[in-house]
Amino acid sequence: MSLARAFGHRLCQGGFDDLARKVGMRFVVYGAGAIGGLVGARLAWAGEDVRFIARGPHGEAVSRQGLLVESAEGSRVAEVAVAADPEEARLGPGDLVLLAMKSQDSAPALAALRRSLSGSVPGGLPVACLQNGVENERAALRLFPDVYAVCVMCPAAHLEPGVVQAFSSPVPGLLDAGRYPWGTDDASASLCEAFRVAGFDSVERPDVMRWKYCKLLLNLGNAAEALLGPDDKGLVHELARREGVDCLKAAGIDFASAEEDTARRGDIMQLHPVGGGPRGGGSSWQSLRRGTGSIESDYLNGEIALLGRIHGVATPVNDLLQHLAHEAARRRVPPASMSATEFMGMLPSPG
Repeated sequence: MSLARAFGHRLCQGGFDDLARKVGMRFVVYGAGAIGGLVGARLAWAGEDVRFIARGPHGEAVSRQGLLVESAEGSRVAEVAVAADPEEARLGPGDLVLLAMKSQDSAPALAALRRSLSGSVPGGLPVACLQNGVENERAALRLFPDVYAVCVMCPAAHLEPGVVQAFSSPVPGLLDAGRYPWGTDDASASLCEAFRVAGFDSVERPDVMRWKYCKLLLNLGNAAEALLGPDDKGLVHELARREGVDCLKAAGIDFASAEEDTARRGDIMQLHPVGGGPRGGGSSWQSLRRGTGSIESDYLNGEIALLGRIHGVATPVNDLLQHLAHEAARRRVPPASMSATEFMGMLPSPG
């Protein structure tokens, strides 16, 4: 069942009842990179109505020749309409926006999204955040009343215009979702259903932010991977994670345990080489590899630094990771440009 039909069937008592009865649901994927592109492509292949918002060479390539999705199962092109911005996407009743840009780009994207509506959607429109970190949902809720958090576990890559790679098959990833800040409703149920139809493993969770905080602890290694390389990040990530755990506990923030995370993953995702080789690295590694000039460390390691400053917990490892990743992105330094020994030598002496 498509999400449009699911909304019409399930929202008889939900907040989007009028929208569901009047028009079909359309996914507007705002940020069609590794995650947004893969999710949008698979939703389109499953028969959903999908539009991308993408700009620059990537947007131009997808508009001209479709989005090429490479996986161990082969290559396939997704023919999806592309808009350069929310204004061109002509958002309206019946649309559900999937935010999938990097966290550092969320604020201007959300502002553009609101400007594009011009009061045409009473009460706003549903927005789901498929992003790392825990700040995106809060930023979205400031502008839109119906926000959904999606905890994404999906090994994918976007390194060249018009192409994304999916490294897990046959199941490409886990997409657990719930209403923000807590709860579930008919929309979150239909969203998870659509993800499942598109081939993802998806669980509806009223405590989805608990799982996103668990993911945050994992993502504290993103900057280490980008700076040191996938093979040398281990010790630095573990030290950053310990600081993260201390900060979350000091702040009274609940998070899923490592054991729960392991149980959730199970053996669902099966990694395979794509395009002649293994995956180079995660989202931050890819930012340095593409030389984008920005990186998400302010919203990952920086989140822990913020909590540490508020609650009096020292976070020297995350502070340094945040700073060095930002500088590497600003200077367009390639990934794995320093050693773990060099990093550890830059940490302040204890006491």
